Amino acid sequence: MKTALIVIDMIIEFVYGSLAIKDAEKIIPKIKELLKIARDKGMPVIFTNDAHEVGDPELEVWGPHAVKGSDSAKVIPDFEVEESDYIVEKRTYSGFFNTDLEGILRLSEVDTVILTGVATSICVQHTAADAFYRGWKIIVVSDATADIDEEKHKNALETMKKLYGAKIMTTEEVKNLLLGIS
Repeated sequence: MKTALIVIDMIIEFVYGSLAIKDAEKIIPKIKELLKIARDKGMPVIFTNDAHEVGDPELEVWGPHAVKGSDSAKVIPDFEVEESDYIVEKRTYSGFFNTDLEGILRLSEVDTVILTGVATSICVQHTAADAFYRGWKIIVVSDATADIDEEKHKNALETMKKLYGAKIMTTEEVKNLLLGIS
């Protein structure tokens, strides 16, 4: 199994900004744990960030947010982005649509993606769908993802499990998997 850790939309806008997800701050320590292990093991670490431009359809739905080049579209300072990490800017919910994500994963010979971040029922779920359509195995970290409310979070996890065959795991379970602990 060759894995990549994908951190979805853990940007200033969605953690500390005007569209902050209620529990986004609570998942920061869990993602930090996974970032450390991924980097120690030489796994690809990929941040997929909203970076909107004028005319993006999401702006009509959510209003102006995470504008490309603005501070609100940057990875939160809690995560120190390293030189070996990838930052993929996206203009839609999916980390794959019109981005370099697929190429990065293919060049890295990844077969499994580990998804973390926000919002579980929006960008995480749409990224999972596109990963499934492209043939990747999917792990969604239940306590390292967050949504607008707990019911949406739980429903999205169940949807990804049923529709995309995603394994829903806790941070501890993923750490044990990555460290080879049974």
